[in-house]
Amino acid sequence: MLLSLGPSFSAAAAKQEVDADVRREESEDYFKNWLERDAVYIITDDEKSVFAQLTTEDEKERFIEQFWRRRDPDPRTALNEFKEEHYRRIAYANERFHSGKEGWRSDRGRVYIIHGEPVEIETYAAGSFYDREFEQGGGQTTVYAFERWRYRHLDGIGDDIELEFVDSSFTGDYHLALNPEEKDALLHMPGQGLTWAEQVGLMKKEDRPYFAPGRHNPAYNTGSFRNNPFYRYEIFSKVQTPKEIKYNDLRELVKVDIGYSNLAFQVRNDYFKLNREKILVPVTLQLQNKDMTFKRKGDLHTARIGLYGAVTSLDNRLIQEFDDELVISYTPEELERSLRGRSLYQKVLILENKTRYKLDLVVKDVESSNIGAVKQAIIPPSGLKEGTKLSNSSLVLSDFIRKLDVVPEDNQMFVLGDVKVRPSMDKSFSPRSLLAVYLHLYNFGLDQSSNAPELKVRYRIRRGGDLIHETTDNNGESVQFFSPDRLVLVKGFHLGGLEPGTYRVEVEAWDQLNDAKTQVGDSFRVKGG
Repeated sequence: MLLSLGPSFSAAAAKQEVDADVRREESEDYFKNWLERDAVYIITDDEKSVFAQLTTEDEKERFIEQFWRRRDPDPRTALNEFKEEHYRRIAYANERFHSGKEGWRSDRGRVYIIHGEPVEIETYAAGSFYDREFEQGGGQTTVYAFERWRYRHLDGIGDDIELEFVDSSFTGDYHLALNPEEKDALLHMPGQGLTWAEQVGLMKKEDRPYFAPGRHNPAYNTGSFRNNPFYRYEIFSKVQTPKEIKYNDLRELVKVDIGYSNLAFQVRNDYFKLNREKILVPVTLQLQNKDMTFKRKGDLHTARIGLYGAVTSLDNRLIQEFDDELVISYTPEELERSLRGRSLYQKVLILENKTRYKLDLVVKDVESSNIGAVKQAIIPPSGLKEGTKLSNSSLVLSDFIRKLDVVPEDNQMFVLGDVKVRPSMDKSFSPRSLLAVYLHLYNFGLDQSSNAPELKVRYRIRRGGDLIHETTDNNGESVQFFSPDRLVLVKGFHLGGLEPGTYRVEVEAWDQLNDAKTQVGDSFRVKGG
């Protein structure tokens, strides 16, 4: 019996081994295709180096997940707009630019995938007559089929960018031209397609910069920066290069764990539930204007602050990173008064709601090179995790809150849904100002007939143990918005009549359908005068 079982067992083992090999090959093909096809034009050299060092499928899957997440322009939404747009561009390139090869492999496909649709495309058919620009010598010639793409602005490259793609092989495969002469079908035909100077005998065709790149010839250079060969080489190279993070120096500072800081700033994290798995974490930074370096630029005094942030797990796995620039400008008349004020920046992160994280933030005054650094924990509140008990988000005390008529399409600071709410970082208010509270509630009941909540919300202001003010909302006047997932409360308090000092605001919500309560509060200060 043992001998009869042997061959059967070996066959089963062999089949398992073959199946494992097939799965391994499929896995390797998937990661290879992702690296060499899906992300080939947008992955940076640093990211390639990291990916090459990964050994397990889980590590590679996590890398790919973070690769897309770090490029997500609006982490508050479930949809990654960058990823969706990237794959749309690949599909468009395959449909529009294919020839003897897939469209994404073409030069037009590469540029389109990296930079998107140009603002203007000029198309010329093969054999078309073409009048040269004045700075290229003028005169008429016949051209290969070519396209001229114009971009108003490309980050890291410049403004008013023109690119030419030429089909000199008559195959439909347009190559990115380094030199404007490449579209000239008569370039190598003596006596044909001459420039103005060549027509009157002042120059010969072999005198063109294309044939004699090291020779300066004023007839072919009227001062246009586009004729500068170094400019053309630079554009040719940059438009085919993945976009880099702007402040790599700040990223490196996080890696070496800097121990000094000469640019102070405050940080505040708030927490809002997005869905069962995800939370929104608005990270707000505040800098004092007097600590920034303002330089006169035209009619304005401008300060520029570079920012870099990295979110890592407790085992030091990179979850998300971002970099940005905060630009603050004032007129000369405004500057002196504004130096007594402060400037805020906000980045909204989207994170798993069951995990703790570490947040590293580095800011840099671009003009003075002063650096500030902060390390802190991101700890999602237990109330935002999956459950059925009435719970609440962070309580935000705001000195500016406004309902928006239209939800912005782009990612704007301090915007949550259709409300713009700017946190008061020091929670200090003038007696003449309005104190607004902003709060989300979760896991409340909905009436089966009206499909609406039945909430009683009580707002209190205390000083020490004394109750200064109390108001109760029985009818939903302070409910800004509700859905089955969340209810948004917005309430304003006029502080006139309150003496300078420290107070506490409290919000108590009672879900009458489920007979459940939640309460949250925070301290604030009323300034003198």
